[in-house]
Amino acid sequence: MSDIFRPRTVLALRHVAFEDLGILEPALAARGYTVRYADAGIGRVDPGDVEAADLLVILGGPIGVHDDDRYPMLRDTKTAIAQRLRSGTPMLGICLGAQLIADAMGAAVRPTGSAEIGYAPLHLTPEGRTSPLRHLDGVPVLHWHGDEFGIPEGTAHLASTPGFPHQAFSSPNVLGLQFHLEADSELIERWLIGHAHELSHHGFDPRSIRAQAGAHGPQLRQAAAKVLHAWLEQHVPSTAPRRTGDRHA
Repeated sequence: MSDIFRPRTVLALRHVAFEDLGILEPALAARGYTVRYADAGIGRVDPGDVEAADLLVILGGPIGVHDDDRYPMLRDTKTAIAQRLRSGTPMLGICLGAQLIADAMGAAVRPTGSAEIGYAPLHLTPEGRTSPLRHLDGVPVLHWHGDEFGIPEGTAHLASTPGFPHQAFSSPNVLGLQFHLEADSELIERWLIGHAHELSHHGFDPRSIRAQAGAHGPQLRQAAAKVLHAWLEQHVPSTAPRRTGDRHA
């Protein structure tokens, strides 16, 4: 076994430039991770990179799971998800990412015809209250979605809201979140500008969301870090750099 150490790595598949790891990135750095982004539609996702990453994160975007014909780059993301599911290594999906994982696990994903946008708390299920999401109890999170996923068979249903009852699921090594745990409230203007048409179409006032971000962002930043640390501790408990040649955690 080699004595050369390397840090743990995160590969984040990003579909929109401003929907990045946000407030999760410094929390990952605090655990010794280095982050690499792969931007959907710019080049191809390297299967070797997907396999080598200690953690794969599938981020959000304003497209649908079944839009492969219009956005062929979704096929690369789906291939990466299938690869991680086969290997059983840790994977986190956020919004579109969670929908893609749910689809790969056999659950239905569909448009609802409505939208849930803005900061609001979750209702945690009994399973959710004993999961890493327990740190979000009473904490408003950012919702920004119109599609919904079913809870994949064999996974735990963790959270709901009145309009979208399926907000989170987990299985060994997988966490799927419909809501945006990662969004940086200090950069919310990027979201308000980037999704201006969607806000207008559904009748949401950006001034309201801006005010919510200012009110709830600091609390969410702290809670999100706790959620991430708790989840990673279940799968990659060691914070020490991994030696080249070690098996994936």
